[in-house]
Amino acid sequence: MKNQYFGDINDYKKYSLLRLLSGQGQIETVVCWILTEDDDRTDGRCIRYLEQPDRWQSYDPILYEYLREHVLEKGIRDISHIEKDNILPKCRFFKEFIYDDIDSRAEFFNKFLEFAQGSNLIFFDPDNGIEVKSIPRGKKSSSKYIYWDEVQSTYGAGHSLLIYQHFPRRPREAFLRNLMRRFKDFVTARQVFSYCTLHVAFLLIPQPHHEDMFLENSDKVSKTWGEVIKVRNHKLASSVAHF
Repeated sequence: MKNQYFGDINDYKKYSLLRLLSGQGQIETVVCWILTEDDDRTDGRCIRYLEQPDRWQSYDPILYEYLREHVLEKGIRDISHIEKDNILPKCRFFKEFIYDDIDSRAEFFNKFLEFAQGSNLIFFDPDNGIEVKSIPRGKKSSSKYIYWDEVQSTYGAGHSLLIYQHFPRRPREAFLRNLMRRFKDFVTARQVFSYCTLHVAFLLIPQPHHEDMFLENSDKVSKTWGEVIKVRNHKLASSVAHF
């Protein structure tokens, strides 16, 4: 996550998804921004939707008006503002910057796991998503990813996980199937949920005792967002995930 992304179209969908999945504060949530420094890329300039209330406002009117005021009218591009208001109720935020080097990254996650104790749902918000083979930990741009052992250890600590994942330039069905195979290695729940948008997937890995709640809240996502955020339930009971 970068501050320059605050309030873009992915943010609107992301915050609304968190609001729905958490039951508007039904469970305690922790957001781990995996915050990286701003750069000169044009990412995050996708805020034209805030000029189109007839098309976008109805999905989440409260959130839409909040982002419209802060981003479009006040020109704010800083995630600290979402932390101060009650847009994400019963939510705590881990805002430390993450860097490429291995030692500081290890310190980052040790601090984060201590900070997250007692929470039910953790949202990981890396720039790109889950690790890729071409960028091992410690290399340049590794701060843009979350690594499999970090996912597994956080899940093993008893948290349900929601992970931001940008779709790579490869067939999406095969990409999702490969992810589900990896999840099957350590997930104790019967299913994993995905929430797919035009360019991004959000992957929900529930603890078994959270499954029914997330199944119910996923239905709310589907009813609210329809085809804009496509909800899918991936069974992990067999060796190949079902779609």
